Amino acid sequence: MIFLAAMLQLGAQWDAGAADCKSHRAPPIEVHAYNPQTYILRENLCATFEAPFMYLLIGSTRALLIDDGDVADPKAMPIAQTVLGLLPPNVPLLVAHTHRHLDHRAADPQFSGRPNVQVVGYDLESVKRFYGFSAWPDGVDTLDLGGRTVDVLPTPGHNETHVAFYDRNTALFFTGDFLMPGRLLIDDATADRASARRVAAFIATRPVTAVLGGHIELDSAGHTFDFSSNYHPHERALEMTKADVLALPAALERFNGFYAESGSFIMIDQMRVLIAELVGVVLVLGALIMALRAALRRRRLKHVHAPEVV
Repeated sequence: MIFLAAMLQLGAQWDAGAADCKSHRAPPIEVHAYNPQTYILRENLCATFEAPFMYLLIGSTRALLIDDGDVADPKAMPIAQTVLGLLPPNVPLLVAHTHRHLDHRAADPQFSGRPNVQVVGYDLESVKRFYGFSAWPDGVDTLDLGGRTVDVLPTPGHNETHVAFYDRNTALFFTGDFLMPGRLLIDDATADRASARRVAAFIATRPVTAVLGGHIELDSAGHTFDFSSNYHPHERALEMTKADVLALPAALERFNGFYAESGSFIMIDQMRVLIAELVGVVLVLGALIMALRAALRRRRLKHVHAPEVV
């Protein structure tokens, strides 16, 4: 069962999932029509805690699907069936990814081998080759969908393969995990800062209706939901703004390489945080072992020097 809503009003609430998913009867995919040629899809939180967003842009000669989600099983998550059912007859489909993380490409096999469907490779060389980026990460490529042009910008930092998409028709900017209402997980801070500067320069002279990312991880008060939570009560809206894009470079300059909050941005280098936590655990264990050894030594010495009982 697929839920197809009427025209999406930006700011609308999505299904919140549930604390007990066994009793939650929501369909696996929510589909909202932004307009008759633009669809926003989301996998339900009870189907996957990642609850990624996907975007379908339809032109007169082909359509573009940006990301295909976190669930491979077509019975559990019929994303290909849903997307192809939204297309006009005989319109070819291009399936592309914002980046190679599995929660944005797990359903690739649902599309592979289908007639009139092309799936872009997700490794870095495939991304460069398909879009024609000869000086990655510089440059901007364009996709002609037929009366609809989409600009493609390299945005490495969260992941080395990351790209963002700007739709000239709607002025919607699709930013994946590079910029979203949630934790900005940074793999390469230097690359992320450079990407933010390039994107801000690109967007500065263009209209932006909304910035649409790959996930929502914040509630309406700006607090993060727990990692792997299937329940997002009072979830904030999906869309961000042009002002958020323009503010991102300065926020990233204040990133300390581990964890930082700047305005509405929450920036994390997960690997460094994990290493720091592991080092902390090792140091604590080391201190406990040393303390235990010292206590045992004192106990032995006390036993050796104790007066003999007659």
